Amino acid sequence: NEGGLDNFSKSYKSFGVNRLADGGLYCREWAPGAEAVFLTGDFNDWNPFSHPYKKMDFGKWELYIPPREDKSSPIPHGSKLKVVIHDKNGQILYRISPWAKYVVKESKNVIYDWVHWEPAESYKHKHPHPKKPKSVRIYESHVGIASPEGKIASYKNFTHNVLPRIKDLGYNCIQMMAVMEHAYYASFGYQVTSFFAASSRYGTPDELKELVDTAHSMGIVVLLDVVHSHASKNCEDGLNLFDGTNSCFFHDGSRGNHDLWDSRLFDYANWEVLRFLLSNLRWWIEEYGFDGYRFDGVTSMLYHHHGIGTGFSGDYNEYFGLQVDEDSLVYLMLANHMIHTLHPDCITIAEDVSGMPALCCPVEQGGGGFDYRLAMAVPDKWIQILKELKDEDWNMGNIVHTLTNRRYNEKYIAYAESHDQALVGDKTLAFWLMDAEMYSNMSVMSPLTHVIDRGIQLHKMLRLITHALGGEGYLNFMGNEFGHPEWLDFPRIGNNESYHYARRQFNLVDDHHLRYRYLYAFDRDMNKLEEQCGWLAAPQAYVSAKHEEDKIIAFERANLLFVFNFHPYKSYTEYRVATNLSGKYKIVLDSDAAEYGGHQRLDHNTEFFTESFPYNNCSCSLLVYIPCRVAIVLQKMDIPN
Repeated sequence: NEGGLDNFSKSYKSFGVNRLADGGLYCREWAPGAEAVFLTGDFNDWNPFSHPYKKMDFGKWELYIPPREDKSSPIPHGSKLKVVIHDKNGQILYRISPWAKYVVKESKNVIYDWVHWEPAESYKHKHPHPKKPKSVRIYESHVGIASPEGKIASYKNFTHNVLPRIKDLGYNCIQMMAVMEHAYYASFGYQVTSFFAASSRYGTPDELKELVDTAHSMGIVVLLDVVHSHASKNCEDGLNLFDGTNSCFFHDGSRGNHDLWDSRLFDYANWEVLRFLLSNLRWWIEEYGFDGYRFDGVTSMLYHHHGIGTGFSGDYNEYFGLQVDEDSLVYLMLANHMIHTLHPDCITIAEDVSGMPALCCPVEQGGGGFDYRLAMAVPDKWIQILKELKDEDWNMGNIVHTLTNRRYNEKYIAYAESHDQALVGDKTLAFWLMDAEMYSNMSVMSPLTHVIDRGIQLHKMLRLITHALGGEGYLNFMGNEFGHPEWLDFPRIGNNESYHYARRQFNLVDDHHLRYRYLYAFDRDMNKLEEQCGWLAAPQAYVSAKHEEDKIIAFERANLLFVFNFHPYKSYTEYRVATNLSGKYKIVLDSDAAEYGGHQRLDHNTEFFTESFPYNNCSCSLLVYIPCRVAIVLQKMDIPN
């Protein structure tokens, strides 16, 4: 009698505290371990027992509070509330409703407060959802660090100052991290305490709605980084011990705890947990206008061992056996089925490091139902190469294998680096390449040193080859497009609560005396070329060359010919490159161009004509000049692209 999946997944309209047509409030909670439940707050002068809930079947409790005489709400907008739980041990517990839509922390308090959010006028979306893009170019973002200032930045700052940059750079999708409320800022948003509340440290719910709506007006889709893999252990302002028992939303005993993350694990077989999580997915789409999700921690969900101390070689025995948590897998299939049935243009992405087969196949085929999975081996490979190998020892075959090693007919989001690679203990690709010289030699007024030159050229090449060869989508973490220095570290006791590394220094790219603008320009033009030619939506590239001695990689994709020379000092004149498409080619992207901080060794007016000279298993070939540490993209000019 739930009324089907559509009705079941809209339970945020009946659970928590909701306004009825008569002006009264209907309150409902699921607390199977409670002996009695009450509502208290500013509205009743914090009398803990004056408003008792009525016990219903299956551990549910309900309360109706009639409207005032003028038909206004009995609980004013902005007033504080608590659910009072009388548990089976006789304890009186003060809790925040799991369905709370807004929680705030006053500066001196440690615990968050539940605030009733019901403004007289709430933000109305003005712009429709953009269509699902064929090529997904994702800008991974964190609102709180999206400013050069040493403070927590706001939704409004992101709307007015960051969105125009994202649009200019050619990204058509934003992945927003740390939006679901989390009490501990330094958790990067991965220890969620209130699943239905947009983080109040950045502003109000209406300001987040305005952010999403403004992105839509620019044709940009917005994904939420959703954390359904685990929950914070907080009790007073989290889900843990909500009804006084160790279970409720979570497994009891050891199965309900994640030893590495020190967090609680959901019981995905529980009817009410499914109600809560599926409704949570509907809420962010239908209330805030999000266009889909990046599901965090999918590997942890898929296996009873959570991936802890486990390597994955690709052998099917690792994916099909008693180690698989079927309850979690079925939940993910159900979530994807619901999202794609009710909102066909929504996008879902799985963060899975294990390589679970069929995770991105449709649910109807027995798959997990995700649209994309993250190509998590790629950034690790780049970090490993930069840490361990001299330039002349780079293995072209290994690079190509890592970039193309993906499951047939499953779409991957490729990235050279994400937020993970920049967290304290590691550093950004630019800092791996140039390190301390970024403090002294990034000015155009100073001589171009070998370290800075190498760093700028390789930074562009790594990102272009990842973009063009690594998947069916591309992701960049905010600021890394222009070679953001250093690393990420949130304010915490260990760094004296400093915000120095919890910010993005966009001022670096705005200063025309600094070389960061070259990397920004290259990233922008790389995205704009993809937008024109659509290589991410094209079939996987055909790699015609991976020459170890010459350090050359060449491949074709979307009627474009990509040529990379990773050699530290050898340039090649009349280098033969294979192609299956005969005709005339011209350079459409050149990492050596002056506007990208290059050395201008190539003439962009040059026309390249193929010869009927079979080469590297292709029907024809052409000759190019390819300088050291340069990537070029050639486009066939005699067919419409």
